Amino acid sequence: MKTLTLLLATATLASAAPLTDLDTELKKTWPNNRTVNIVFHGHSVPSGYFVAPDVRPFESYPHFFHRDLKQRYPNAVVNVITTSIGGENSIPGAARFQADVLKHKPDLIFIDYALNDRSQDAAAVETAWRSMITAAKTAGVPVVLCTPTGDTREDLSDPANRLRVLADMIRRLASEEDVLLADVSAAWVAELQSGTPQADLHSTANHPNAAGHRVAADAILQSFVSATEDSP
Repeated sequence: MKTLTLLLATATLASAAPLTDLDTELKKTWPNNRTVNIVFHGHSVPSGYFVAPDVRPFESYPHFFHRDLKQRYPNAVVNVITTSIGGENSIPGAARFQADVLKHKPDLIFIDYALNDRSQDAAAVETAWRSMITAAKTAGVPVVLCTPTGDTREDLSDPANRLRVLADMIRRLASEEDVLLADVSAAWVAELQSGTPQADLHSTANHPNAAGHRVAADAILQSFVSATEDSP
């Protein structure tokens, strides 16, 4: 199942500049290394909400990614920061991007808002995402756009589905803005198609459980690995 998930996620990466500078920094050892800050910005899912108000950050994809990254770079000092807020959508998320995200002087930013963007005006949502991308670029920080984890009420394999429409918007923005994409939605669909029941990935309708977070973390790690590998 994992192989299918990662292959599908890799196939849908945006064509963007590799993270070779960050890879170099993470490979440095004491006393030449420094703390590398990675920020996850978004809603309740990267925050680690399972069944509100129960928050489980150590079973969430930012934590899993942190552990995976440390296995890949055992000598690196990595600080993973979540600036996500439960219930928030991308519009207020963009409004606080400078104050809450860029203030941490991040080396890499992940953005995940699509689940909560479903009830918002589509044009305003796209403007908000572009605003965050532009702010990150202006600050010289690489950004990775994350398509959403699943929702038991939605069918991500249906191109007309409202959550799939947002996932496609994120894919398009990654391509148009030439930034990286972690296609969590594609990995999610691949996991379901491999035979995993959707209920096995959820703690609530719109919150993944630890297994669902693991699917997201695998897709996010694969996007990172693909962007840091040397060109052939």
